[in-house]
Amino acid sequence: MTLQRLLLISDSASIATPAVARAAALAEATGAILDVVVCGGAAGSLWLLDEKVREQVRQGYLQRQRELLDELEQHLRARGIQVSLEAFWADEPEQEVLRILSSSSADLVIKATRHESGFKRAFITPLDWQLLRSCPTPLHLVTTADNPLPKKVAAAVDLSAKDVESDRLNERIVSVAEQFAKQCGARLHLIAAYDVSPSFLAYAASPVGWTEALQKTLTGHVHEAFSQFAERHGVPSHRQHLLAGAPARTIAEFAVRDGIDVVVMGTLTHSGIDKVLGSTSEQVLYKVPGLIAVRPESV
Repeated sequence: MTLQRLLLISDSASIATPAVARAAALAEATGAILDVVVCGGAAGSLWLLDEKVREQVRQGYLQRQRELLDELEQHLRARGIQVSLEAFWADEPEQEVLRILSSSSADLVIKATRHESGFKRAFITPLDWQLLRSCPTPLHLVTTADNPLPKKVAAAVDLSAKDVESDRLNERIVSVAEQFAKQCGARLHLIAAYDVSPSFLAYAASPVGWTEALQKTLTGHVHEAFSQFAERHGVPSHRQHLLAGAPARTIAEFAVRDGIDVVVMGTLTHSGIDKVLGSTSEQVLYKVPGLIAVRPESV
């Protein structure tokens, strides 16, 4: 992933946002072109208002964003960044964003996270989650940017599944993380989390039974697989982190505790109840400073 073109998606053109800070720092460091798209649309009960009032709201929004875009453009060009900027209003902004993505040539899409309650997610899939599940380009969701240009990047892989798709996704995660870290001048870490509780339940219900020796055997296999994977990708031992516990919780806790600026994870399409519960990357999303989600290249 060589960063030659970045696409920043936002609902405001304000300079003072973590996503803008991150996008500007990346563009400045890599020389990438930065495209800024600001999107707005009817929200909440706005559609209940009189059509004339809705038009006033739309025009007011666009006027304000154009003023902010002028300020943002001056700020970015003063830093030597080549930039294009656009603001639009749509009845269904999420669909418009997805349409823009389908025709974009960006190497990385950047967006500020927008937290939605679990209740709301049960009925409406948030744009962040829609992008995680459908964005063909690596997607960088930014919550905070204490270091606008990341200093520590972690590739979070899942070695529990033994299938071609999972192997391909793990390789892509490490490749994207490695290239991203290199372009930022950041240190690359490798993370994997394992949880023996599903195994415990399986064996507890079987004639084999759960024993301490069995647990040590399973844990040993996990450590061996992780060590071999890390060695194959040239990650030094002091940057290898095998975490015991539920993946979403342990990865998020480690990232915050160890000062990881960006966690690179994989994401796959989900259906049914998984759309509500979310994948590991979706559960981690709001708990880490920044997330880059990648999909298998064949998906």
